[in-house]
Amino acid sequence: MNLTLLQYRIAFENPELNIATIERLLNLVENPDLIVLPEMFTTGFSMNTAQYAENMNGKSVNWMVQKAALLNTTIIGSLIIEENGKYYNRLVAAHSNGNIQYYNKRHLFRMGEENNHYTAGNNRIILDIAGFRICPLICYDLRFPVWSRNTDNFDMLVYVANWPSVRADVWNTLLKARAIENQCYVAGVNCTGTDGNNILYKGESQIINAKGQYIRNPETRDECVISTTLSISKLQDFRKQFPVLLDRDSFNIIA
Repeated sequence: MNLTLLQYRIAFENPELNIATIERLLNLVENPDLIVLPEMFTTGFSMNTAQYAENMNGKSVNWMVQKAALLNTTIIGSLIIEENGKYYNRLVAAHSNGNIQYYNKRHLFRMGEENNHYTAGNNRIILDIAGFRICPLICYDLRFPVWSRNTDNFDMLVYVANWPSVRADVWNTLLKARAIENQCYVAGVNCTGTDGNNILYKGESQIINAKGQYIRNPETRDECVISTTLSISKLQDFRKQFPVLLDRDSFNIIA
């Protein structure tokens, strides 16, 4: 599978400029099966839900659908979505055939008052792309291993984020941990620069294999396109040689 991550400075609460930045970076991408954008890719980590929320028929989702069809790929990223009077930090997956899947962020970052402005989701999704089963999650979800737990139903975890530089060590440590404990590939996509609340982000987007080794390391802090080709057969071979998932806990209480 050809995987591409887009890391860039999100212009705070400026959807038009952010779409223009993504369009420019997409000119550098060749034959992607999956393109991953950061969390809240149109606005940055905004609590101004009423002003910047869109719906599933809005401009940004339509742009994702059209671009996915044009590039014959799947594009994922989260944005502010309003539905039935509620606001969600929603990851949208737009497929090349026009189909859409979505995941509402489960764990809302209360230290940033996200829980006061958004409604939490309850269900994960699995994307089937180029022979891979992919579980996409959002930022703060990374801290909760039970929510990320692999019951042998996915081959890769993808985290889209606005993860501040002050907690970069946590980002790097937990991404590796999720790869090792779930015996899967992990991709983490972060933004860079400073947002409208003077919070600094230094990128460090990365791709890790099931052994916890970097395929693409987290050293890059500038705007960049990160692309690589992942092998499902290598992952399957490793799982056969070292079948950790067969010994996972069922969490049934034994008296």
